[in-house]
Amino acid sequence: MGDWDTEVDDDEAGAVMRAVARQVKLWREAAGLTQAELGAAIGYGEELVSSVERGRRIPRPEFLDRADEALGAGGKLAALKADVAEVRYPKKVRDLKKLEAEAVELCAYNNSVIHGLLQTEEYARAVIGNRQPPFPTDEVERRVAGRMSRQEIVDGSTGRPVFSFVQCESTLRRSTGGTLVMREQLERLLEVGQLPNVSIQVLPLSREDNAGLEGPFQLLRLQDGTTIGHNESQLISRMISNPKELQIIEMRYGMIRAQALTPRESLAFIENVRGET
Repeated sequence: MGDWDTEVDDDEAGAVMRAVARQVKLWREAAGLTQAELGAAIGYGEELVSSVERGRRIPRPEFLDRADEALGAGGKLAALKADVAEVRYPKKVRDLKKLEAEAVELCAYNNSVIHGLLQTEEYARAVIGNRQPPFPTDEVERRVAGRMSRQEIVDGSTGRPVFSFVQCESTLRRSTGGTLVMREQLERLLEVGQLPNVSIQVLPLSREDNAGLEGPFQLLRLQDGTTIGHNESQLISRMISNPKELQIIEMRYGMIRAQALTPRESLAFIENVRGET
């Protein structure tokens, strides 16, 4: 990944970056340095320093660390790294991450790829890298990092949230990223499937009935008792809160779980697929 992320592209990120920009500029001016002099002192060009001070670019953590030291900010600029980290990823990733963090239960069905919370880094890179038209390399890495950051909640230490994943068999057999990447991905499923708060089920291709033919979706039951649906398809990422629509996808998910193998049978199934890979 390069030294810089893409340009700020939403209101939330913009507000954070305007605050960061003001602080960098104030400390630079207080130190009596020009943008070119600061850039030379910390190993960056004048144009990039200018972009940060205009709130146009999200600085890497190294930029803030070096600027803090060069400007004698005493840790005040370095402390902004936490705020910047929150807006480094695309907005839809941040929104989804916030919802997932608030969930007490997450249910997801996928017949296209392995669910994002279960993906290995290399598998995620292959999925995102397959996008057409292709993302620039820096954007691929940005999105991979965002996807990996969402997985912090899948650690099994607190027992919450409770996860229920149903994967179509096709996602296990599709050679995304190649044989080695898929073998590692299947091993990841076997590992996560052992966590006490995670249930992974496989819906075999041999089943005549499949209530999920219309595509992937997930349900998030939040701490306040509400349920939110999420559906992502071609060029669209949509949250679902309409009660009638939620009723339909909740019914579908219940049917999908019933049509799938049990969690124990599913882990054995995944083990067999891994042996064939």
